Amino acid sequence: MLGVGGPLPLAELAATCHTSPRQLSRSFADVLGVTPNEFGQAVRTGRARELLRSSSSVSAALVAAGFGSVRAFYESVPQTIGMDPATYRAGASGETLRWTTVVASIGTIIVVASDRGLAAVRIGGSAGQVVAEVADEFPGAELVEDADGLGLVATAVGRLARGLDATIDLPLDLKGTAFQARVWEALRRIPAGEVRSYAEVAASIGSPAAVRAVGTACGRNPVALVIPCHRVVRSDGGLGGYRWGLEVKRALLEAEA
Repeated sequence: MLGVGGPLPLAELAATCHTSPRQLSRSFADVLGVTPNEFGQAVRTGRARELLRSSSSVSAALVAAGFGSVRAFYESVPQTIGMDPATYRAGASGETLRWTTVVASIGTIIVVASDRGLAAVRIGGSAGQVVAEVADEFPGAELVEDADGLGLVATAVGRLARGLDATIDLPLDLKGTAFQARVWEALRRIPAGEVRSYAEVAASIGSPAAVRAVGTACGRNPVALVIPCHRVVRSDGGLGGYRWGLEVKRALLEAEA
């Protein structure tokens, strides 16, 4: 899937798969909802994320991840990880993440914001647990509790947890693939009190065969409640999965209903 310098050219990849470029592109669109090139870029970026944390240098990560030049590396990776590669490798060293928590019936909710916008909303059993999750992902970031500065956002998230309407007037600082972004945007269009099946979400973004990929995108939603992945269920009416537990998902749906 990856060659030196990035994803394989479509014609070369199609030949390897013993199919035509047109059919290969159609298969990727149906199953994954993205082009072969977009999928290859996502794989390469995912590899870079891992290697930036473990390699001895940025250059070593560049080579191992399949980037053909320093320029390509620095132009491509920041668009996905939200900061320059050296900063990400250092665990977001120098970044300031502000946070506060909200206690709700579904658990303790942490709201995390960077200078660019809302970066994480997670649900857990305690403040210590959810703060630790954020600290593990960005060990080099300065985590600053800011209950006053994030008060309005926390109030809005608390309303969402109770099944009430809320407007969050803050940009989202989310990182994901092109397909994940399409899924997350589709989820935000599902009204409170309603649900959609994974198949319906896949159809709504023009990728009816990408049902499993939709489920994966839901599971990687970084901002619970704000992007309401809890409103997606199985076609047979079953709850399906939920990153923060099926009991939480059931409670949210019952509150919104």
